[in-house]
Amino acid sequence: MPTPSGEQPQRLGVGSGELPRWEEGADLSIVGRAHPRVEGDAKVTGGAQYASDVRLPGQLYARVLRSPYAHARLTGLDTGRAAALPGVHAVLSSANAPEIAWYEDSLLFDRTLRFVGDEVAAVAAESEEIADDALRLIVDAYEPLPFVLDLDTALAPDAPKLRPSGNLNGEPTVYERGDLAAGLRDADVIVEETYVTQAALHNCLEPHGCTAAWDGDRLTLWSSTQSVFDVRQRVAEALGLPEHHVRVIKQHMGGGFGSKQIAWKQDVIAALLAKESGRPVQLMLDREAENLAVGNRNPTRQRVRLGAKRDGTLTAIAVDAAQQIGAHPVGGEGADVPAIYQNLYRCPNVRTEQRLVFTNTGPAVAFRAPGHVEAAFALEQAMDQLARALDLDPLELRRRNYADQDQAEGKPYTLPEALGRCYDLAADAFGWAGYQKPPAAGPKRRGVGLAAHDWAGGGGSPPGYAWVKWNADGSVDVVTGTQDIGTGARTGLTQVAAEELGLPMDRVALHLGDTANGPYAPVSSGSATQSTIGPAIRAAAADAKRQLFEAASEFLEAPPEAMTIRDGKIHVAGEPEDRATPVGDVTAQIAPTMIQGHGERGPNPEDKSVRTVGAQIVEVEVDTETGEVSVCRVVAAHDCGRIINPTLVDSQVIGGVTQGIGFALFEDRVVDAGTGVVLNANLEDYHVPTAADVPPIRNVHLNLPDREANPTGAKGIGEPPLIPTAPAIANAVYDAIGVRIRELPLSRRRVLDALATREAPR
Repeated sequence: MPTPSGEQPQRLGVGSGELPRWEEGADLSIVGRAHPRVEGDAKVTGGAQYASDVRLPGQLYARVLRSPYAHARLTGLDTGRAAALPGVHAVLSSANAPEIAWYEDSLLFDRTLRFVGDEVAAVAAESEEIADDALRLIVDAYEPLPFVLDLDTALAPDAPKLRPSGNLNGEPTVYERGDLAAGLRDADVIVEETYVTQAALHNCLEPHGCTAAWDGDRLTLWSSTQSVFDVRQRVAEALGLPEHHVRVIKQHMGGGFGSKQIAWKQDVIAALLAKESGRPVQLMLDREAENLAVGNRNPTRQRVRLGAKRDGTLTAIAVDAAQQIGAHPVGGEGADVPAIYQNLYRCPNVRTEQRLVFTNTGPAVAFRAPGHVEAAFALEQAMDQLARALDLDPLELRRRNYADQDQAEGKPYTLPEALGRCYDLAADAFGWAGYQKPPAAGPKRRGVGLAAHDWAGGGGSPPGYAWVKWNADGSVDVVTGTQDIGTGARTGLTQVAAEELGLPMDRVALHLGDTANGPYAPVSSGSATQSTIGPAIRAAAADAKRQLFEAASEFLEAPPEAMTIRDGKIHVAGEPEDRATPVGDVTAQIAPTMIQGHGERGPNPEDKSVRTVGAQIVEVEVDTETGEVSVCRVVAAHDCGRIINPTLVDSQVIGGVTQGIGFALFEDRVVDAGTGVVLNANLEDYHVPTAADVPPIRNVHLNLPDREANPTGAKGIGEPPLIPTAPAIANAVYDAIGVRIRELPLSRRRVLDALATREAPR
């Protein structure tokens, strides 16, 4: 395997499975400590380059004309005036673009348009303003077609068919174990309710976009993506190029949350415009396009049934889940709603059914902990309702149904005790056992709520690879093909390398985000980057260190096995500390360019299931006159294995909880029922949490290394903090006002309507 400079490494390294595990309580000097982000200075000084920062000689700027109809056939398109506008260098549409297949049954520029925002044409001009002017000169005509916008309409017997087979994307997916009917018969108490979650928009701070430049028949794409290798593969396939003729670069990114884990149309459109114009082209989506065309969290409707004995033992769990995936399947849109029902609680009789439903709305895609966020809102409210029907403490009900194995896979968990530890930590930190509601203050009522979760991600997505190369001055370069999507992966991965090598952090340089300069790495999704690439880097560092000791053996007159590195110095067993040799003194003597370690992330254990779990407790205040719900405080406890950097973990928890507050209280895509137009495809009308909405958030560190998951013991933390927030808030609202609201968001109107109906507490 070549190095970035084309050199062949002298020796290949050990696989991660051969490394000794860092055990709980291991004496580590860098891993487990709070370190500032290694890219922090670049970000605060403006030196970090994002996709929109790329500036190349002769660069053009692109804009896309989008369908104003939810479902229509393009009957006329005249781009002549746009092409003739001074400053316009290329125009693409179905009239002149190659017929590139996109989605499963569509084209890059299709004449059948299935949602408001679907791509009709694109222009590249010398400025964004000229490109906008050119779009207004395009004459387009449409034949409107029947459309459906929501689950109820799409599933109605007389609904317009969006596909010849109907409005379902394939057959329903059914999972069963035990005998559900028998479980319900054996139950002393049954809860049966329907829960509804809304379409949420990712609204990454940095929108989707890229810059494309050709050098002969080779394309370089600077893209805001969660997977440089997946984008390379898809773009190469679309353009009929060999993959090694496409280079994808992504250095910094302002959020993705799952929406950037695939290639979208703009990656190929920009490349085609650049080829047509003979100049580099930048295509960054504006906020409206971002909210129309590149993903959303799919709305769900979940009919939940729980059965339990009088002592709280669950006898039955069932869910019938319908999920709205939008106009096209794109990958990741069929979020795994059933999984949490199958595994979170011990139950012998479980049945889940999942239906994916087409509608004339923008395509859904994975959104931070897809499926589990939606499912937790329903299941954890149903569990709260069941606890009250049984007159049990909600935490006690969860403990009585504790699952210590993956029931769907029939495997034990690598850390079966983790969720119980999270329950203990969260309850103690919050003061759950002794909590007493403060007296009502006028119309305001206080309440507390609890929710738990599991998450299928976090254990890593092997394979992943890394190289570590010694430099003459004793510093090292660490090279991997992964990407930092804003979560701090640069820092966490650098810490792993520095720990294994015995070097200070500033002697380690991490290189990532470039398909041309690093070995393969998978998509950064599923909270998997640290747990996939960290072990590969550790393996590569261990191999590079071994090679250094072998090369230094003659120089230091000591056997390799007697050497260790601490604080940048090589120590030989039995010799005084003051005789330690700086690493740079050794590397300067031994042709360091020939010492490169290679590391591979081995597979996950086959006989056990690696998962992450957690629990959150919240306190809310509800104003019964205005309907306003205010979150007063949040306590979170999440298993992420070994904590590599506590500051980064806290940041992820705070960010996830903040997103969960938005999902619970006010985020909601609003679509006009008569036209299919999204009425709040912007950050003025689509409300996301601000600093005023975020309460004190306390993350209680579990820090329980998962030694069976991988040799670093670390798992992911990016997605789990979002999962239990909304159901914990909903349970707290019920505790405050005695009315249960089963549809998100918990807006003022919904709270007031619920109070007006005065549903009897259950």
